[in-house]
Order: sequence, then C-alpha cells, then structure tokens
Amino acid sequence: MMTMGSKSERGLYLVLISVHGLIRGHDLELGRDSDTGGQTLYVVELARALAKMPEVARVDLMTRRIIDPAVSPDYAEPEEDLGHGARIVRIEAGPREYLRKEMLWDHLNCFVDGALNYIHQTGLSPALIHSHYADAGYVGARLAHNLGVPLIFTGHSLGRVKRRRLLAKGETAQNIEKTYAISRRIMAEEEALASAARVIASTRHEVEEQYGLYDFSREEKMVVIPPGIDLSRFYPPKPDAAPPPIVKELNRFLREPDKPIILALSRPDERKNIATLVKAYGENADLREAANLVIVAGNRDDIRNMEAGPRKVLTDLLLLIDAYDLYGKVAYPRKHRPDDVPDLYRWVTQSHGVFINPALTEPFGLTLIEAAACGAPILATEDGGPRDIIATCNNGELIDPLDAAAMGDRLLDAIRNREKWQTWSRNGIEGVRKHYSWETHARRYL
Repeated sequence: MMTMGSKSERGLYLVLISVHGLIRGHDLELGRDSDTGGQTLYVVELARALAKMPEVARVDLMTRRIIDPAVSPDYAEPEEDLGHGARIVRIEAGPREYLRKEMLWDHLNCFVDGALNYIHQTGLSPALIHSHYADAGYVGARLAHNLGVPLIFTGHSLGRVKRRRLLAKGETAQNIEKTYAISRRIMAEEEALASAARVIASTRHEVEEQYGLYDFSREEKMVVIPPGIDLSRFYPPKPDAAPPPIVKELNRFLREPDKPIILALSRPDERKNIATLVKAYGENADLREAANLVIVAGNRDDIRNMEAGPRKVLTDLLLLIDAYDLYGKVAYPRKHRPDDVPDLYRWVTQSHGVFINPALTEPFGLTLIEAAACGAPILATEDGGPRDIIATCNNGELIDPLDAAAMGDRLLDAIRNREKWQTWSRNGIEGVRKHYSWETHARRYL
C-alpha cells in the first residue's frame, strides 16, 4: 500500500485506533447495540493479521477504557494481549461508563492526550496511525500531526451518507442533528480525509458513491482492500457432521426442522430490512412450503427494555410473524454465542439452504463472505459492497431490497435449483479462500 522505513530494529510499530464500542480479543458482543457491529471484529482481526507479518514488530489497537457494571470487566483492563506482538490498549477518556458514540465527542481530546502519553512511554515512533470511523479520525489526525507520522483513515460508514438517507426517510435536519451529532461527525470525517496519506475502503462502491460526497476526498489517496475472515473458524461442514448446539435452540421454533434454511443474521436495525424479508417469505406460499426462515438479530433479554430502535424492529418482526401465521416456520432465537455463528452458516449449507442479506444498503457485507466460506450460497442487497463480493466469487445473486415479491422468488429458485446451488456453494468456498483472507489483506496493506 505504501512504502515505509523500519521504525525500530525489530520492525514496524503500528497504531490502530477504534474509540467507541466494546472491543476485546474474545467473545465479541456483536449486535449488542449499534456500536458493536462489524467494525469491532474488523479492527481486532486486522491487528492480529498485521502483527503476524514478518516486517511488523508491534501493533497497538487503542480504544476507550470502560469501567461500568453494565458491561464486562474485560473492558476495564488497561491492556489485553492479542498474541504475536499485538495488544489492545485502553485509554481513559471522559466518564468511566459505557457511552454511545454520539456522546463521546467532548471527550476525544482527552483520548488524544492519553494516547500520546502512552506512545511516548513506549519509546517507539509509530510507522503510521490508522483511524477507524469518524471519532478515531478526529483523534488520529491530531496524533499524526503531533508525532509527524502518516495517517491512514477507514470510515466504515460515513455521516453524509447517513444524513442523506435519514432525510430521504422524512427525518428532520434538527432531529438528525440532535440524535446523531451529525455535523460534528462530518467535520471530523472531512478533517481525517484532508489529513490522511491513504484512505482504505472495502469496495469500489464505497469510494465512488460514499467518499465521493466529501470535499476533501481525493481519488489518488483511495485504496480498496477488502477485509478478510478467519478461515480457521469459517470453513465448510464436514461430511455427516453432527448438529451443532445452536440447532437445538432453532428446533424449538420449527415444526419441520429438516427443511432447507434461509438464514438472515444482523443487528436489530431498521436499515437491515428484516421486515421486508419476512414479508417476502410470508407472501410466497411455495417458499413457505420449501424452507424454514431463521432470523438471528443480536442478543436480547426483554424486548420491552431495549432502546427504541431495536425494540421497534423486533416488535415489528413478531407482529409480522403473527400476521402471516408463520409459527412453526420461523425461528428467532433470543441468544447466540460468537461460536454459534460459523455453526449456523455450516448448518445452512448442510440443509441446502441460503444466506441472505436484505439490507437497504451494505457498505461491505462481512457476513456474506463468512457464509460463503462455509459453503452457503448468498442473496444480497444490490446497494453497496455485495456487488463486489458476488462479482468476485460468483456465488449468488443481487436482489432489490425493496421488492418483497422478487426477493421471495429469488430465494425459492436458489433453493430449488440444485445445480445452481452446488455451483454457488463451490464458487463461494474457493473465492473467499483466494480473495478474502486476512493474510491477503495484510500483505496488500503493507
């Protein structure tokens, strides 16, 4: 990606910054809330992959330290070893409790001071600072300037895109500002883009349709490097493999559990468009007869106690299941563990089912390559990163996320057409191994 001289006798010292959310090296709480999406997994896996490269001596992944009885004490540990010279470094910034990212802006200068102090104490000079998301972009621009090192920026999602989408849905500019502090986010993104030596995107769509909205976006700074997955976790099912533990939980819901599975896995977020998927299934009698639908939408205890957004998504899901009388045909487990996720993908493959991502827009689509690595054919929204994945792997089809009838027809065809299913399954396994490993990502990165 860029040529850098060694910053120590042993190799490069790299600093990654991802301020918000809950970040640890094991059992990531993916889908717990809107701050615990794929970015948390991305930065941990990136740190590990870079640390394994022979030219790298040390990788520090800096995030915010959280001391709060509402979350695990893991997030209060000042440091956590990730192996091979990588570690998580937790910086104190603002109140001790877990705060959503929109509440952190006033505490980022404190994060800058803490990060600078930590780096100075190491006695090392970073080869680069790599910031993830707008808040870390704000921090990284200041660290890079102070230390005189290059800044790399990855937005993951972008404020101008979010504001445009919310306005199109009828939200007022005042409400968007109040809820999301969107102006501060956009200003931080513009500053990060202006300061960055490189901007790493996951897809060409991201470069053209999202970063292209920014005043300080420059094509010559853009590099497309798709994220990878851990191929030691995501692999096809072994012949005659026994049902994994999560299947027992799914079978509580299903009257005919041996049917093919249509799996959707995401946070309970309106943008993930779960409701349209349920409509597509509920309105297609042949599809209901041919397959079961499994929706894994984060972890929950009592829906009534959840934040307004997830509560509405899950309530709407239950109402649609009732409206279409889908009892015995749809599974919606309350809990799942991180290790259940690859098991779910493999169970889809064993059932000759399909993995679907019906999101209104998807910046990349990490779950798509996870599912593909496990042999599951994919159907995915035509808006965003899935275009690149399906073009690269030829392991599924793009769908219009707003056309429920067409979505149902595509799902039915994918399940019934066994020759197509086998081709897509095989192509996905081979394509992910070739193009979407973290080793490949790290090699291109350096």
